[in-house]
Amino acid sequence: MYSSSPAPAPVVREPRHTPVAHLVRGGIVEGVHHGSVVVLGADGRVQLQLGDIEAAFYPRSALKPLQALAMLRAGLPLDGALLSLAAASHSGEERHLDGARRILELAGLGENDLRNVPDMPYGPAVRDAWVRAGREPSRLAQNCSGKHAAMLWTAKLNGWSLPGYLDPAHPLQRAVADTVEELTGQPIARVTVDGCGAPLFSVSLHGLARAAARLTTAAPGTPEARVADAMREHAEMASGAGRDVAELMRAVPGLLAKDGFEGVQVAALPDGRAVAVKIADGANRARIPVAAAALARAGVDPAALTAFAGEPLLGGGEPVGRIRPVPALDPVPPRAGA
Repeated sequence: MYSSSPAPAPVVREPRHTPVAHLVRGGIVEGVHHGSVVVLGADGRVQLQLGDIEAAFYPRSALKPLQALAMLRAGLPLDGALLSLAAASHSGEERHLDGARRILELAGLGENDLRNVPDMPYGPAVRDAWVRAGREPSRLAQNCSGKHAAMLWTAKLNGWSLPGYLDPAHPLQRAVADTVEELTGQPIARVTVDGCGAPLFSVSLHGLARAAARLTTAAPGTPEARVADAMREHAEMASGAGRDVAELMRAVPGLLAKDGFEGVQVAALPDGRAVAVKIADGANRARIPVAAAALARAGVDPAALTAFAGEPLLGGGEPVGRIRPVPALDPVPPRAGA
């Protein structure tokens, strides 16, 4: 299916994005979202590409499943809901905070050992309640706390430095980099720091889609399959109540999906079909409609994706338009006699 031959390193350049969605109001294109999209078939071949799928970019939190995989390979003994939390961009609900505390307790560590940036909860409703209660930013509330707690436990299990676990030269982060290169099938182009403080590795959109497909097509019981299963079975632990990425996994059986800041979305089906999306301006409103259109183009029943067409644009409180993916993302009609 997927070639074991390494792909070239992503090209470091200004991405050659193209229009991927129109903001249509009253029948007029009011705005245009540029970006890039790749759709892979079950054989790993590119079925559709828009924009620049080979340029180096930062997948942001869409890399978290690969970080969780690297930790499992290094001996992290998590499964189920807590493994899903280790790959999460969570909303900061109490179940997420409790889960991060539990991982730290299992490691014999505490919140003060975390090195992620203190923050308010990511989920708007949760954040509003947090502010009303007069609560301050915390490391547990920050959306990557499950990942950081799991990184600390992995480091402790291996006898690696705890204070330095975010250093790109740390054995844990070198293991993550190796995993990213293995599953994307290409060398990392650049390394920087993510918003939470962890190292962030630059790959291509094509490579990100390949990596997601390799998770969903892995043999049962392997670390890859354990990550995919945990996220699919505990979708709200990997995100939060009402989050679009969790709802997408509920709507499409077997789908693994992960979002990332700055308009990134990746998703893969059990047979290896996969899509990856980058919205150039980082607009969240275009991320899911474009990803849903890409999934329909990959062969997912459009009827299962109607809830992901995007919020309507309002005029005077009434719907007057919406985000519309470009016609190139329209599903391919079945051939006669097929």
